Amino acid sequence: MASVTAQAATAVGRGVGAASGTSTVLLVSPDTFLRERLRRQLASMRWTVLESGGGAEAMLLLDTHTPAAVLLDGWLPDLEANEFARILRTEFPAMDLLHLDGTVAAGTTKAARRHELLHALREVQDDTAGDGPAWTTAPDRIPALVPRAAPYSYPQREEGRLDSLSTVASAVAGIADLGRMTQVEPVFALPELIGDAPAMRELARMIRLVAPRSATVLIEGETGTGKELVAKAVHRLSERAGKPFAVLNCAAIPEHLLEAELFGHTRGAFTGAVTSRTGRIEAAHGGTLFLDEIGEMPLALQAKMLRFLETGEIQKIGENEMSRVDVRIVAATHQPLEQRSSEGLFRLDLYHRLAVFPVEIPALRERATDLPMLISYLLRRLAERMPTRHISADAMVKLQAYAWPGNVRELQHVLERAAILTGETAEIGVDHIRLRLRER
Repeated sequence: MASVTAQAATAVGRGVGAASGTSTVLLVSPDTFLRERLRRQLASMRWTVLESGGGAEAMLLLDTHTPAAVLLDGWLPDLEANEFARILRTEFPAMDLLHLDGTVAAGTTKAARRHELLHALREVQDDTAGDGPAWTTAPDRIPALVPRAAPYSYPQREEGRLDSLSTVASAVAGIADLGRMTQVEPVFALPELIGDAPAMRELARMIRLVAPRSATVLIEGETGTGKELVAKAVHRLSERAGKPFAVLNCAAIPEHLLEAELFGHTRGAFTGAVTSRTGRIEAAHGGTLFLDEIGEMPLALQAKMLRFLETGEIQKIGENEMSRVDVRIVAATHQPLEQRSSEGLFRLDLYHRLAVFPVEIPALRERATDLPMLISYLLRRLAERMPTRHISADAMVKLQAYAWPGNVRELQHVLERAAILTGETAEIGVDHIRLRLRER
């Protein structure tokens, strides 16, 4: 398991997580406000409380503690809550499992003091209702003081085209009106990976499956889909999370320098090598090396990379001895490597060694239902360095109808351009959406 995170360490440091037994409960929720209130309530009942902000952190605590019960939120930032609950029921059948809404998970053992836990949940809910709404990152929890918009219904698509722009306009109007009061809350499939479309949920499931293992991962997807974010998610959910995460874009380094950048070199190994240099592979020892645009790696260097993947050994340029390095490789490409292999442009044996576990990122047009939450999130990010902007219904219609060949990266640039074009106006209108440079 990865090292204890700051929140888990804080819980143990308080002395509230140092013991296990019938008086210990594990509270799993990303909502710090709710956790604080529950902790105080349970402590007054002489419970020892372990706190966790996510599923991976909770599993780490369960490695060293055996609480009588778990209080589980309905949404977690790193793991799917239902899947996490299933793991708990399987791995810890003697542990009581209660949801924060007060319902009891089926098939779990009743804790001797379950009634106290249910009482604490009711007390905190009543207390929260009296003081005002508590904000949480869970997407279905919107403050009671802010009107909730009607559920957004997306028009049916056929062959990637909108059936009716007027249908979209009426449907989007509700979101645009809500946007003036509060942002459309993003759903995080995993930290930093926004999306609730089926393709994104499947992507998150695949990441969670492979992250704890040591298998090499090949991330495939179009330009601008967020391949580095996926690589970071694999690293963050692995046992290597506390170790380095190194990045190397194979297309950004000149061919004659790429080998030295990867494997390092000794002083005087070639003209210009005035000092020895540690390569990216060695620098990532114990952690993860993300090789972006792996399809651009020269054929001669591919053979050396294949040998490293098979043996775990590297040889610096100008050095005779081999060194063993422990690094997990996550590679990414927007090119069809298998096809390039058949054309003699990429080694087939290296492709198979990289694609032990292939992961495909969906294009933005394949998860168009995520577009409103992505727009809301990106506008919120832009508001950190420029005046806050909201988007009009007509502008949303135009964004929905576009195919987004540049994916999320293009969306980010379009929104930033639109925010600049608005000048002193707070609303981004349809005329501010410049999807192509020739629209100037």
